[in-house]
Amino acid sequence: MTLRIAFAGTPQFSVFALAAIAERYPVVGVLTQPDRPAGRGRALTPSPVKAFALARGLPLAQPLSLKGEAPQTQAALAQLAQWQPDVLVVVAYGLILPQPVLDLPRHGCLNIHASLLPRWRGAAPIQRAILAGDAQTGVTIMQMDAGLDTGALLLSEPLTIGPDTTTVELHDALAPLGARLILQSLEDVAARRLSPRPQDPRLATYAEKLSKAEAPIHWHEPVAHIDRQIRAFNPWPAAQAMYLGEPLKLLRSRVLPGAAPPATPPGTILGLREGHLAVAGSDGVLGVSELQRAGRRKVSAHDFANAEQLAVMASTKVFE
Repeated sequence: MTLRIAFAGTPQFSVFALAAIAERYPVVGVLTQPDRPAGRGRALTPSPVKAFALARGLPLAQPLSLKGEAPQTQAALAQLAQWQPDVLVVVAYGLILPQPVLDLPRHGCLNIHASLLPRWRGAAPIQRAILAGDAQTGVTIMQMDAGLDTGALLLSEPLTIGPDTTTVELHDALAPLGARLILQSLEDVAARRLSPRPQDPRLATYAEKLSKAEAPIHWHEPVAHIDRQIRAFNPWPAAQAMYLGEPLKLLRSRVLPGAAPPATPPGTILGLREGHLAVAGSDGVLGVSELQRAGRRKVSAHDFANAEQLAVMASTKVFE
């Protein structure tokens, strides 16, 4: 059976799946978010999914919403109906699908979710998994219903979260995994061999959307938590410390062995260790390997230490 696939997605994570699907199936239309201001000039910028769709000449719609009676909304719904999809694949789209949209495709709507559902339902599953210290995450293919990531499970595959893994790296590993699993799920749809399994709501956790308010580092927190904060918030909102009164992004880190000297205030720079800028914490030592000052490029701990002459400033509390 040749399936007619419609696709709904917005960020780069979605493009992996759309590209894989477009190689095997006719993509009859693409839904993505409207262009948004981006960059220093705040120019309207198309989403990565829109850029891919335009490059491939795929039909495209960018409604502000799929709910309500607004003319643009009704036009988008009419366009979706005209596409006559057998399946709507949804990947990080960013808009809630009302029941009429869920009911429109002949074989329903399939979602690629970047966690092992029911753990980490919601907007930021990759970051929340790292922040919580999870040893693994993965990708789940779900048959969508009206709830928030509550639909029946079709396929899932785990992926290990390493001790140095950042959101950037986990994103780049999960995106192709999701593309592979959605192709397998579409094959199952075509062969009529889907075996949906209900989620256990007792195991559900919620991955709340990230906020800039979470970025500041509090050095009294355990160093393991600060390490996870740095890795989870790379690239956005980027964990932030104050360095000599100016904001400083900390981008990569790990917990170093050993303890800080007795009575050392948390936030004290101890010097370079194993290629990391060693910083005293409340219960250990944090090693920061990549940093970025406001308006500057990313630098290694070694380059930062040399530029700031930290050899003579070590043991002075400069991180706040």
